[in-house]
Amino acid sequence: MKTHLALLRGINVSGHNMIKMDVLKTLLEKTGFQNVQTYIQSGNVFVDSDEAQGASVGFKIKQEIFKELGLEVPVVVISKEDLEACLNNNLYLKEKECDTKKLYVAFISKELSNGALNDLKISQFKPDEASIDASRIYIKYAVGAGKTKLDQKYIEKKLNVVATIRNWNTVTTLLEMFE
Repeated sequence: MKTHLALLRGINVSGHNMIKMDVLKTLLEKTGFQNVQTYIQSGNVFVDSDEAQGASVGFKIKQEIFKELGLEVPVVVISKEDLEACLNNNLYLKEKECDTKKLYVAFISKELSNGALNDLKISQFKPDEASIDASRIYIKYAVGAGKTKLDQKYIEKKLNVVATIRNWNTVTTLLEMFE
């Protein structure tokens, strides 16, 4: 059995794609996942599976949500190592006056090329900043996530990927929860 963390994109946001976590938990347990545990209402779900590949787990979750609830919900599955890399590789944490309330991580459905940062045209979002690390984009918002155009939809469109963004507090809590 391997523990996977499934990050569901765009559920329970502004009244769209509403899924109660107890319903999701029951659905995933019926699907055969074990030790299903959710964290907050934004679609963070730990599951244990015989399947080693995160992409396969994500596809199965997405398929079941569509089949049972009729919702098209993209899913990015990450590992404990992905979350540890966030802690170790986020350059913004090394800044003297780091305000973690302005730090976010976009988890991407595939590894990004070296040119991906150029493709995002980050300079047009100044003073917001971003850096890429494999299948993660670390974002430091100058004002806040609600006041920028450097969001998940923009990242998905520019890079042709599935992306889901979590704030730094959620990232660190999920790492603590990983068993």
